[in-house]
Amino acid sequence: MSLFVEFHLIQNFAPSNLNRDDTGAPKDALFGGHRRARVSSQCFKRAIRLTAQEQSLVAPEFRGVRTKKLKALLLERLAGRDRAEAEARIETALAAAGLKLKDDGKTEYLLFLGEAEIAGFAALIEQHWDELAGAPGGEKKGKKEAKASAPADVQKKAKALLDGGKAVDVALFGRMLADMPEVNQDAACQVAHAISTHRVEREFDYFTAVDDEGGPAETGAGMIGQVEFNSATFYRYAVVDAHKLLDNLQQDRELALSALGAFTQAMVRAIPTGKQNTFAAHNLPSFVGVCLRHGAPMSLANAFERPVAPRADQPLTAQSVAALAAHERQLAPVYADSRDTWAYLDLTDTWPEQLGNRVGRLDDLSAWVCMQVADRLGA
Repeated sequence: MSLFVEFHLIQNFAPSNLNRDDTGAPKDALFGGHRRARVSSQCFKRAIRLTAQEQSLVAPEFRGVRTKKLKALLLERLAGRDRAEAEARIETALAAAGLKLKDDGKTEYLLFLGEAEIAGFAALIEQHWDELAGAPGGEKKGKKEAKASAPADVQKKAKALLDGGKAVDVALFGRMLADMPEVNQDAACQVAHAISTHRVEREFDYFTAVDDEGGPAETGAGMIGQVEFNSATFYRYAVVDAHKLLDNLQQDRELALSALGAFTQAMVRAIPTGKQNTFAAHNLPSFVGVCLRHGAPMSLANAFERPVAPRADQPLTAQSVAALAAHERQLAPVYADSRDTWAYLDLTDTWPEQLGNRVGRLDDLSAWVCMQVADRLGA
């Protein structure tokens, strides 16, 4: 039985530039023939990961690290060993797993590794220290040559380490190593680009900076410039395949449920950091709806194909929630499963009460997600 946990958020941000393009302007997109504000899925994924870490929503041993500096991390864990000897053994152990280091000691590309995988490499090197003594040392060897210098049993153990390490963020967002497809992990979570529910125009902030040490004869500004920004009510959507998450976490049911609770909290609290020192747009969602779907995922973005129009008597957030509910009512009889169920947190008092279970706090919504998924996953 399929089980998808969907998150539908309406979130209004004050003037800000949360996610910039290559020119420094806020990202945008055409949708329904109208220009919309946009925050990329990659931006929100990172914000979710950082929120989970900063608020300790996931235990350190179940977190992932995205880095090219795997060698440096392993040197820290082998700090009690001779550095030159440790470097040689690290290079051989990583090569045995199929990971190549460049001349600067970094991996060829960013790796997304679980904390347990990194700890596993350190333990493997410690355990087989003497067997790895034939490592290349200071002289440079090719990938195949370095790999061949590791004993066969070490090579087998090194490759086996790359299993995701039960890292929650790796399980959720997946990873791809182009030259090592056997250790790829398909994401259990999909995150949509957030788009505004209404038309948006860019605005420009012309600013000047005064030189504090300027003398009486020095007139004018010490610096002038401009920053582009916008303000928008966003529709945010994400979906987690509960069974895929359980598979990625190696059938650890308790960890999978904990991960869903943590994701619920982090998804809602995540705010991108782009130019926040300039705008301080720390605005939390006005509406959070969670739907457990049993057929297939169903984004409600098309509720805003026709953009919401500003009205003097009703905020954009409330209008957006009403449009979202109307679209769900339109689609559900045609596409939804009779077992699908909603719970929601609504500060606009707009979502129809008959469309789910209303909760008063984010903690209650997170608990509802965990309880409902636990019932549907079974023992």
